[in-house]
Amino acid sequence: MTGRGVQQGLKIIGLGRYLPHRIVPSAELEAIYGLSPGWVERRNGVRERRWVTTETASFMAAEAAREALDEAGLRPDQLSLIINASGTAEQAIPDNGALIQRQLGLGRSGIPAMSVNTTCLSFITALDVAAAYLNAGRYNNILIASSDVSSCGINPKEPESATLVGDAAAAVLVTRSGKGETSCIHHTLCKTWGDGASFTAIRGGGSARHPAKPDHNPDDDLFHMDGPAVLRMVRALDEAFLEELYPGLSKSLVDIDLVVPHQSSKVGLLLLQRYGWPEAKIMHTIEWLGNCVAASIPSTLYQAVRDKKLQRGQKLLLVGTGAGLSIGGMVMTY
Repeated sequence: MTGRGVQQGLKIIGLGRYLPHRIVPSAELEAIYGLSPGWVERRNGVRERRWVTTETASFMAAEAAREALDEAGLRPDQLSLIINASGTAEQAIPDNGALIQRQLGLGRSGIPAMSVNTTCLSFITALDVAAAYLNAGRYNNILIASSDVSSCGINPKEPESATLVGDAAAAVLVTRSGKGETSCIHHTLCKTWGDGASFTAIRGGGSARHPAKPDHNPDDDLFHMDGPAVLRMVRALDEAFLEELYPGLSKSLVDIDLVVPHQSSKVGLLLLQRYGWPEAKIMHTIEWLGNCVAASIPSTLYQAVRDKKLQRGQKLLLVGTGAGLSIGGMVMTY
């Protein structure tokens, strides 16, 4: 992804979100993990989060997609492409995109379905991919769905990350902007530094540490995060990244009306204010949704639009970090 002069016509014509019914207050987790009252909110900024009971990732994605389709005034069979943009998979094979297609009642439609996975940055990456397809004339109505169930893989030995994550799904319908419409992607940039690959990881599940191997360690199937190491690496790279993405961004918001960041952690969100970005222009959902992996950014975007904090024609910054270690950002007009 390049950081300058993208100018790709893309318009979000529908948004949807699905939240699991189960609400898990931080006090419940503090009792489970032997933490002092108020520790989670002080440390992570999370008061409560949603965790699945019987819901699957594809079910949640389809529910969010139906709301987005209704808002766009489209039927499911009018989709030309389905992009699953999630950081976690419902199963190893087939691709989550196929499972979402089936949940939408499109299992015999032939509509292409695929995945774009850059962990927490998957939604930004999928928007960039969708814009390229739309502007090449390949597709016209693209569904992007981010649905993450991370509560099943938390590590009780790491209470900081175990108390941070939530489950959620969000979806958008995108199409190419029409003549005279201002909606577009202006700048987009993603960079990866593999030296940070061990900081955020689930080591099991693949060929290297497959569960069928005799020496398999079940702890490898659980989420691991070295939060301080991630923050140190990001702080060494973020200002140069922001300047390459959008000149002036490391010192102010320039002409951007709203920031929708990945809800990484309380500390990660506080870090954004050191660039001179007003707190009132930084959208938060971490307090009641936690970190929902790839679903964080579109779930927070959904809230911004529903709360009328983002209006059509305003300029928006999507930004965050992901495993890799990766940093990604996109400046667009909604």
